[in-house]
Amino acid sequence: MVQAARQAGTAGRRSVFELFPRRLPEGRRYGVVAGVGRALDAIEAFRFDGAALAALEGVVDADMLEWLASYRFSGDVWGYAEGEAYFPHSPLLVVEGTFAEAVLLETVLLSVYNHDSAIASAASRMTLAAGGRPCIEMGSRRTHEQAAVAAARAAYVAGFDATSNLAARAAYGVPSAGTAAHSFTLLHDTEADAFRAQVQTLGVGTTLLVDTYDVTEAVRLAVEVAGTDLGAVRLDSGDLGLVARDVRAQLDSLGATSTRIVVTSDLDEHAIAALAAAPVDAYGVGTQLVTGSGHPTCGFVYKLVAREGPDGELVPVAKRSTDKASVGGRKYALRRVSASGTAQAEVVGIGERPEDDATPTGTSDRSLLVPLVAAGEVVGRASLEEARARHRASVAELPRAVTMMSAGEPVIPTVFEQ
Repeated sequence: MVQAARQAGTAGRRSVFELFPRRLPEGRRYGVVAGVGRALDAIEAFRFDGAALAALEGVVDADMLEWLASYRFSGDVWGYAEGEAYFPHSPLLVVEGTFAEAVLLETVLLSVYNHDSAIASAASRMTLAAGGRPCIEMGSRRTHEQAAVAAARAAYVAGFDATSNLAARAAYGVPSAGTAAHSFTLLHDTEADAFRAQVQTLGVGTTLLVDTYDVTEAVRLAVEVAGTDLGAVRLDSGDLGLVARDVRAQLDSLGATSTRIVVTSDLDEHAIAALAAAPVDAYGVGTQLVTGSGHPTCGFVYKLVAREGPDGELVPVAKRSTDKASVGGRKYALRRVSASGTAQAEVVGIGERPEDDATPTGTSDRSLLVPLVAAGEVVGRASLEEARARHRASVAELPRAVTMMSAGEPVIPTVFEQ
């Protein structure tokens, strides 16, 4: 496309692309934006090195290869801040530059946003269901090795407390946590030997896995080896709610009243919600988290919504095909909030918002688009802690129906202003 546009003399036309969802994944009431920081890293590092150029020989012509060798994105980007909630048609990313510069970013931006936001959206529902109990990301063995690191980061943005993935700790500073596996117990001659080795190395605050053989006997041995200051025990099988109640009673009877119970085993937001009344202190979540809990992608698209016309002004453009139509024109986005602080609508408009404020009486509008890149330089980088705080505030602002785990419509409507 870029080669053809360069030959036609249109590649340099100023263009505006928009990354947005036409709808939420079926049954979801809201989504969470994640991957913003990774996308900014990708824009900054987007280059065609010698190996890439060599691979493109025979695919594009020599003039195009020369242009690619000097490629640098020099445009502007605005977007929703990381951790923010989103809804149908939210303009999550607005990319402005020449057509050639901006269109080359389509695949990398969609890849990052679709994956990370799917994980964060699932993680957010899980942390809501957990009701303040810690959640640990433990899904590295259920996804691609690079996706695992990104998933740990996205889960942390959406409220998870830690990850078992040490590469995510090294790359992004995500706190790490973990326990021994069943293989560690099976390695030793007795379960007591395994517990003793773990406690001697990691201290009594460690978490012992107690369901390799007999749970009741393992709990007894765990307290015998570590004492009543044992940090936690982990359950990974059976009826977790029922077993947790029995283990809690046994721990208390042994004097280990402060020993926590951590549960794992194919948990999702529904299983976590079902354990709300059980004496569970923390959840380790793997497969369902890193696969988006049934929705491994958000269905985001990246569409040209405006391009330079003959007079140098931007002209709205839009795809019109059935079921996949888009709305042309550069957008603004606002979260309409009631006087009591509850979100009422996602407001999306085209162009500049009219001077005569269209906000209804008794409400306020919070602007959602923030500068991310200016003239090719990243200006909107935020820390993971800032993203976590934004996620908490954004979800707290939504109507109470957001806490429902059953399938439903978006908790607030998307309203288009003219």
